[in-house]
Formats: sequence, structure tokens, C-alpha cells
Amino acid sequence: MKIAIIGAGYSGMSAAWDLKKAGHDITIYESADYVGGLASGFKEPGWAWSVEKFYHHWFSSDEHMLGIIRELGLEDKVIFPRPLTVMYHEGKFYPFDSIVNAILFPGLGWGLNKIRFGLVGLFLRITTNWRALEKTTVEAWMRKWAGEKVYKLMWEPLLVGKFGEKYSKQVNMAWMWARIHARTTRLGTFKGGFQAFADQFAEKLRATGVEIRLGTPVTHIQQDAGQGGFELSTPEGTEKADKVLVTLSPAVAAKMVPALPKEYLEGLLRLKSMGAVVMTLALKEKLSEQGYYWYNIPKSAGFPFLAVVEHTNFVSPENFGGDHIVYVGDYLEPEHEYFRLSQDELLERFLPSLQKLNPRFERNWVKKTWLWRTAYAQPVPLVNHSQNIPAIQTPINGLYFASMSQVYPWDRGTNFAVEIGRTAAGLMLKE
Repeated sequence: MKIAIIGAGYSGMSAAWDLKKAGHDITIYESADYVGGLASGFKEPGWAWSVEKFYHHWFSSDEHMLGIIRELGLEDKVIFPRPLTVMYHEGKFYPFDSIVNAILFPGLGWGLNKIRFGLVGLFLRITTNWRALEKTTVEAWMRKWAGEKVYKLMWEPLLVGKFGEKYSKQVNMAWMWARIHARTTRLGTFKGGFQAFADQFAEKLRATGVEIRLGTPVTHIQQDAGQGGFELSTPEGTEKADKVLVTLSPAVAAKMVPALPKEYLEGLLRLKSMGAVVMTLALKEKLSEQGYYWYNIPKSAGFPFLAVVEHTNFVSPENFGGDHIVYVGDYLEPEHEYFRLSQDELLERFLPSLQKLNPRFERNWVKKTWLWRTAYAQPVPLVNHSQNIPAIQTPINGLYFASMSQVYPWDRGTNFAVEIGRTAAGLMLKE
């Protein structure tokens, strides 16, 4: 069969890998001039590695991601450094990247609160019954079982940071279970950066005969009434395919295929998501003199962002010509002013807070900045969210949809992008 895949992110490329191995004729259409999707990166002259636009890393438990890397023969290029993650409490940052450090974290005090925090974490690591947890919110469940103080100190700031005031009290407990159940403290990356991996993945696909057409957006998909299959509208004209897999956001998919049945189309449009705004800075000097890598910062602390990530406390600044790479980012609704402010205006908002992290920090440390924004970065899982997940196989025979909105109960990430892409390929092959 001639199969068209819309989107050259990890989902699309993973599906293409399996479909091509099964002997089909595969073409990937990508509107950008690069592969990798939301995990793509950029590279400056003098840098040996790329830097991700929207920060990514792998967990040692990411079996789907690490599995396809092994199949591609690239496992020798995956590394797992041991960076230092810290948590904010009363004006200071404390290590929070292990069970021992969590126990020593002063915000929980000593006694019942710390015991309840530990028991809740242990339960969520052990249980697999997430469907019972999706019937209630994180707020209600954590207030009941972890206690008011632990909820207010540990879990509420995470929810507000990820989902804002609007959705923080509506997110279901299965989402929190998935984060705690699946993630590890060991964080990994690819030698050369995620863009290097995406590029090498694409080359492996091309070597098998997969065609990847960059800079070729598909604007419309409709069934071919005369000959069966589908017609795809591109700037180069009309393309034909027997089957189609769309791996873009629900809103884009709905616009691309307006002939989808009303119920399925409305289901796509009902899905909620948060956007992301990320500024990357190249500094002359190290921001964290203590070597901190990931700063978890509650919105209540008054910082104009959710997290600061000093990437070069994870991998060496030598990979970036000696530049110290720092991410400053936040999850926000697409209507937020950060989506309208210019790069310079946002930089002025952020700079004073960087000095709070290091009193020595000066403006002239900033060599260059980059700003990345996307309206689709974090799906919002409401109570009983499994009932809202669109089927991968759409009501139109031969048309499939796979995106991070369907990886639930798992959180978004490249590991589950690979899984959903390969799941879609399996369904297409089964049919």
C-alpha cells in the first residue's frame, strides 16, 4: 500500500519505521524544513551539539524510546549523566532528586507529613489501577491521603505551574499517578543532542526507502470518491495515498480533515491543552555556582517563569563552544501575554529573577537568546479523561490519527510519542 504520514516528529517516524519494515510504500510529509517535531533543536556555529527548542530528556524507564534506539543501532550514543535537581522553599533551593533528599527536604518538617508523603509516593509507584484514580482530581485525592500541608507545599505548585489556575483543580489523579509511576531520577540524552538523533533516525528511514518531504505541508485531506483511498492537498499539487496517518495536534487534524464525522470532530476540538513559552540563553558564565541543573520554582514565589534548566550542568559546555546554556520556560494558555510579548520584552521580564538565583549574574553575561512558543505542549486530562480520548482509527476507513493527546494516562514525551506511533502502525497493518 501507499501510505502517507503527516508529520515527521517521533510518532510519524516511528510509525514509518514499522510500516516500511512490513513492505509498504511510505511518504512522510513535514511542513518544517527539519524533522523532530516538538523535540527538534537548533545549532550555532561553533557548537558540536544541538540544543532542543523545548527542553527534553529521557528517563531510564523509557522503554519505547530506548527500544527503537536499539533497533536503529544507535544505543551507543545514549548517555545518562547524573544532574542535580532542586526544589524551592522559603527563599532557598534544596536537592530533590532522590528518596534520601526528599526525606531531608525541610519543607515537609519531621513527622506525620513526611511519613504520609513517603507512603503516598510508595503507593503510586506500586499500584497499577489508574482507572480508579481518574475518577477524582489530584487536589481531592492528595488533600485526603497526603494531607493539607503536603498538598499545598508539594503538589499544588506543580499543578498550578503545569496547568495554571484555570485547570489546576480539574486535573485527574491518574495523570499524577503516571508521572510518579513511570519516571526515574536517571535522565538521559543523545550525544549530539535530540536533533542529531532525529536526523540520524530520518537517515535510517531514507536508507530503507522511506521518502521524507520536508517543507511540504498538507493542507487538506479528503477521500478519493473515484478510485478509493485519499487525496492530499500540498503546495506541489494533489497527492494520492491508500491510507493516511495524521500525527499533528487535534486542532490541526480537525482543520485538515473537515469531513470527519461530527461526533469525532467535536471530540477533537473539545480536548484542552496548555501552550509553552521557552527562552534559551547562551551565557558567558555558569548561572548556578552550585552546579544545579533543574530549578523547580512555584508560581507563588514570584518568579516570572515555572522552571530554570541549566543544560550545561547536565552535559558539558564544551559541546557548545564554552557557552553555558540555560532554559527559562513556562506552561501557559495560548491567550497569555507571553505569546504576544517580543523576545526583548520577555528577556527584560526574566533577567531580574536570574539575579535572584545568582547575585553575581549581570546582563552582559547574556551572549544570545532564542525564543520558542507553541500553543500545543501539554494536554489537560480532566476527570474520567479516558472517555474523551479519540480513537486512533477514525470513523473514515483508512484514516488514522495519533498524537500526544492519546498517550493518556501517560504524560506527554518522546517515549510515548514513539509508543503511539508504533501502536497506530500496528492497527494499520492489522486492518
